[in-house]
Amino acid sequence: MPLRLAPTFRDALAAASRPLAGMWVCSGSPLVAEICAGAGLDWILIDMEHSPNGLESTLAQLQAVAAYPVTPVVRVPIGDVVAIKQVLDLGAQNILVPMISSAAEAREVVEAVRYPPRGRRGVGSALARSARWNRVDGYLENADEHVSVFVQVETADGVAAAAEIAAVDGVDGVFVGPSDLAASMGVLGQQTHPDVTAAVLRAFDAVRGTGKPVGVNAFDPAIAQSYLDAGAAFILVGADVALLARGSEALAARFLPAPSPSPTGPAGPRASY
Repeated sequence: MPLRLAPTFRDALAAASRPLAGMWVCSGSPLVAEICAGAGLDWILIDMEHSPNGLESTLAQLQAVAAYPVTPVVRVPIGDVVAIKQVLDLGAQNILVPMISSAAEAREVVEAVRYPPRGRRGVGSALARSARWNRVDGYLENADEHVSVFVQVETADGVAAAAEIAAVDGVDGVFVGPSDLAASMGVLGQQTHPDVTAAVLRAFDAVRGTGKPVGVNAFDPAIAQSYLDAGAAFILVGADVALLARGSEALAARFLPAPSPSPTGPAGPRASY
């Protein structure tokens, strides 16, 4: 029986009349991913770069969220042709590739996603969930329609090259990462430093000038709103593990006696991602 695949994140952005809001799913748990998928957000990001996710857990999360009206995006750990091929064959239709700092690197990502002669993606869809084991008619011929590609700009060099990166044919959008951007600018852990937010806005202007959508990560509600006001088309505003950590800490703070001061002094501030 022929099957149809869901619209891509590229399609969702093109059809949207407002910015799309989402959250990270970093726990590696299909159960948590399903809870997040049913929350009413527009999209979720299943992270393989900084989270305990391999191929099997990513597959399980894609299956868990498939029943919900949310668009899953998978951040691969690296822009490697083999890693991208494996994630696409799991059935991920939308990928985000981290640490892209030049147009040449962006072109390599696009080549990894496309089949020959336009790219270097290995052909194995007949055996994979990507084409639902050959139940999607014309998958090979129409594969580009079923996959969207987003790249992450998160270095000072990437910001400088943001327009060239966004203009690469096959790049569907650019996601700005303030955490690593802050590190590359010498202000590690200071994602809301004025120089960092100014760099984010420069990247916004450069990407939007090419006609491509731009997104960003911002857990601080005020900063998130400022980025939305500046033209972010998609945004991540929280993470499953961060919500659990802060929520459980709030319970402890409310129902347990205040801890005695540490002999080494108060703990330092937590980094905000």
